[in-house]
Amino acid sequence: MPEVLFTVDQTKSMRDQAVPGHNRWHPDVPTVAMVRPGAEFRIECRDWTDAQIGNNDSANDVRDIDLTVPHMLSGPIGVEGAEPGDLLIVDILDLGPVPQQTGSAPGQGWGYTGIFAKANGGGFLTDYFPDAYKAVWDFHGQMATSRHLPGVRFTGITHPGLFGTAPSTELLERWNARERALIDTDPDRVPPLAVPPVADNALAGKATGDTAQLIARDGARTVPARENGGNQDIKNFTRGSRVFVPVLVKDAKLSGGDLHFSQGDGEITFCGAIEMGGFIDFHVDLIKGGMEKYGVSTNPVFMPGNVEPRYAEFLTFIGISVDHDTDTNYYLDATLAYRRACLNAVEYLKRFGYSGEQAYLLLGACPVEGRISGIVDIPNACCSLYLPTTVFDFDVRPTAAGPKSADRGKCAVSS
Repeated sequence: MPEVLFTVDQTKSMRDQAVPGHNRWHPDVPTVAMVRPGAEFRIECRDWTDAQIGNNDSANDVRDIDLTVPHMLSGPIGVEGAEPGDLLIVDILDLGPVPQQTGSAPGQGWGYTGIFAKANGGGFLTDYFPDAYKAVWDFHGQMATSRHLPGVRFTGITHPGLFGTAPSTELLERWNARERALIDTDPDRVPPLAVPPVADNALAGKATGDTAQLIARDGARTVPARENGGNQDIKNFTRGSRVFVPVLVKDAKLSGGDLHFSQGDGEITFCGAIEMGGFIDFHVDLIKGGMEKYGVSTNPVFMPGNVEPRYAEFLTFIGISVDHDTDTNYYLDATLAYRRACLNAVEYLKRFGYSGEQAYLLLGACPVEGRISGIVDIPNACCSLYLPTTVFDFDVRPTAAGPKSADRGKCAVSS
């Protein structure tokens, strides 16, 4: 096993660890360890909410979650010799849930998927599902099942939702300025257009005093993906993946977390993956001057690993850039097209006895594939959502006999 450079006691909050992690991006978050290029190491991770979600049949915890807390990140790990302009090579060697399989923290034999309430986070389909719901998943080796989604069993596509390098001071200022400008275009929107810095519940790693206060005041929230990587939520960051991440500060300062047992493309419920704590093993190396050499300046590039579930048969749902609720056409709007594909899948699965909320949770957690299928044929963009048919223990394909509806239980709801 690689050397563990960041340990997590899953019975304690990230704030109470021997070495705490951090939940804001800032160049002054101190490194917790240094490695040389070529090193292999392990970091242990808390789930992204610091275990605010429980293994129960109520979604009140999802409804009431404090979103100033996430994401709880492990690190930063410094890489000797890394300088701005380099590319950090990050290989994902292995990852998984917490080795002990019984406990109260996500990752200890179980994980969860949540639909966030529109008033507190929202999601891709929040106008159609504005309230909080949840599904708890049990892990059986590589397989996942849920008492809240009976009739479903699939192999997880395990990956980290989030890892990245620290931003430079100049880049951090640009992030905050442009996201504030976006918020100002519609400051009262629910959910908001972006999440600006907020000192509440900020965690600055090993920083103390004035440095910790500076990080709390100006540190960027970890919700979106940015130039440093961050919360990209790419389900294909599986074992064997190699990611080339821009180095923006001395020593690179690599941090990670937000581990997922599985996820569909888009993580459409916002907390759409099967969230968990656990471990991830990294190998790191450097390409000196790699950002200029390869033109990698605004976002990482990566090579997917080959350890993932393989499905041979899909039921594919199509969406176009037409809002069918108002019969309004939009010009090549791929976001709307993918939303319609998801809604079409939800409506289809309801015919088999699932509630709309159950179907929505499934599309976030199951390794569905989302694709932009056409982006040039004006006025309608075309997107598609590929749902593996073998995740169900019944035949979900259309037949002349019609869908066989059954009692599919219910997901966890909020009171």
